[in-house]
Amino acid sequence: MGIVGYIVVLGMVFGGYVLHGGQLRIMWQPTEYMVIFGAAAGAILVMSPMSVVKMMVSMSIKALVGGGITKQNYLDLLQLLFRLFQVFRKDGPQAVEKHIEDPMNSEIFKSYPSFLKNHHAVDFLCDTMKITLSADLSQYDVDDLLDQDIKVIHEEEHMAQATMATTADAMPGLGIVAAVQGVILTMGKLTEGTETIGASVAAALVGTLLGVLGAYGIFAPLAGKMQKDMDMEGRYLKTIKAALVALQRGAPPLVCVEYARRSIYPDVRPSFEEMDSATRDTKKAA
Repeated sequence: MGIVGYIVVLGMVFGGYVLHGGQLRIMWQPTEYMVIFGAAAGAILVMSPMSVVKMMVSMSIKALVGGGITKQNYLDLLQLLFRLFQVFRKDGPQAVEKHIEDPMNSEIFKSYPSFLKNHHAVDFLCDTMKITLSADLSQYDVDDLLDQDIKVIHEEEHMAQATMATTADAMPGLGIVAAVQGVILTMGKLTEGTETIGASVAAALVGTLLGVLGAYGIFAPLAGKMQKDMDMEGRYLKTIKAALVALQRGAPPLVCVEYARRSIYPDVRPSFEEMDSATRDTKKAA
């Protein structure tokens, strides 16, 4: 929906301008765009290491074209956890080890491609099960371990989102810089007639418009969407965490999965009936 949102923003802003009798050709001021957006790009390079810049680009693309985590994604996750924990309970640690050592070639994992696409989640689940199978950890140890992992996973993403938010805050100031440059140029054209001066002032004001529009219509909403995407990803990991902690506590697979289900936001949470049907289908398939 990100692209659609931008189409609405730009359509309403420039559509309203045209309806008032404005001419779009006046808005095409290449030097103003270069000053404002070029300076913003340079500021991003100053304040962030390249790894964060790459992360910001990746998160921006995802925010614009990604659909987020759906109820079906969560249902797939719950089925995967149930199948994995069933194997662990029935056949022991050695049986589940071959799945978590090579998830990309595991028949269980390959049944849920939506989960395999989430590399953070794959590592989060498999690495945790590896350590719990090889070391004597309490449920509290696992809880602390997973909390630490979630925090670290999102640290770089938080830096990328903060960079985008800071850029949004800077855009009006960069628009003023471009406008002041335009005024300086206008002062050198005072003898060239009112038409020339008017066109020069209009070009300068386009800089102010672009700065404010870039801040509140483009960069700030993008930073907000990036934050929401991080929150959703964090909730997905916390859903896995709830199941793993319950497993370490000794709960049966169905109860572990119920702990996970209760950790999901209500708007995308599968109902108990949906989960029950999915687990029954999983038992039949097994």
